[in-house]
Amino acid sequence: MLDFVYYPVSAVLWFWHKIFGSVLGADSGFAWALSVMFLVFTLRLLLLRPAIGQVRTTRRMQRLRPQLDALKKHYGDDRQRLALETQKLRKEHDVNILGGCLPPLVQIPVFLGLYHVLRSFNRTGTGLGQLGMTAEENANTPNYVFSVADVQSFLDARLFGVPISVAIRTPETVLESFGAHGGVPTVGNIAAVAVPLMVIASLATHFNARAAAARQNPELASPATVVLHRISMWVFPLGALVFGPVLMIAVLLYWVSNNLWTYAQQHLVYARVEREEDERHRRREEHRAQQAPEHSEQQAGRHRAPEPEEHGAEQPEVHGAERPGDHGAERPGDHGAERPGRHRAEQPEE
Repeated sequence: MLDFVYYPVSAVLWFWHKIFGSVLGADSGFAWALSVMFLVFTLRLLLLRPAIGQVRTTRRMQRLRPQLDALKKHYGDDRQRLALETQKLRKEHDVNILGGCLPPLVQIPVFLGLYHVLRSFNRTGTGLGQLGMTAEENANTPNYVFSVADVQSFLDARLFGVPISVAIRTPETVLESFGAHGGVPTVGNIAAVAVPLMVIASLATHFNARAAAARQNPELASPATVVLHRISMWVFPLGALVFGPVLMIAVLLYWVSNNLWTYAQQHLVYARVEREEDERHRRREEHRAQQAPEHSEQQAGRHRAPEPEEHGAEQPEVHGAERPGDHGAERPGDHGAERPGRHRAEQPEE
């Protein structure tokens, strides 16, 4: 049903085993263990770009938290308008929520695919999803892209004396199928390898989650984010200890390798991305501060009352309204008071 997942996962695992097997030997447990680890690294490398986008989204969402809260308070029960304004704000700040969900969503089917492919190297069990093959049938049946020789190589491989496809709680009938391929492993030997890996996986998960929480601003973090950080710091690490006895050695290696990559990614890649985001936010705020005075002046100019015109400036000629001094009040010497000398000139001579 999930062959579109199983075949690519097995192909990547086969590729790395061919590389490490050529150096360490095809039947080496370390070659198979390194193949599992580099399967994880291959996946995380392919997801590096979406993971960086997830960090950028998280960082920008933190900075938008006050504005998002203000929108919720302003629009209240108007969900349609709230959704529209929220989408507009996210688009303005290049926030892609769906892109941030891609890395964890992709890792889930890969983890399930790895678990299935590793379990399919030994199909002698009779539980759910098992085929109940005999040890001879199992050793002569290919496993997806792995040939019969590859299957037998996997069954012969030992990591500190233990096959990497067994767990502490593996049934005895399944353990006995390894008898023809290097001997039957004991529960004590399996626990000696599995328990340290369980502890390392638990501690690595806790400290990675603590480091991720330390990068968050508690004043800007949402309640859901706070709860998620607490679950990541305490519940997930506890899961490595509680469910570790039923997990294969190879799956525990997957868990440890995933945390090793996460640690390096947090302290190298994420730190750089966060510095870039801080610088981007600083430039954005400076640009906004520079634009604010110009915007204020434009707004003030629109609403400012017209200033009175200065004396002496030309005024528009208004028809029907006479200026002072025109036909209303006569100037001195015009028809009212005669100029000196004019009356004397008009008197008759004696």
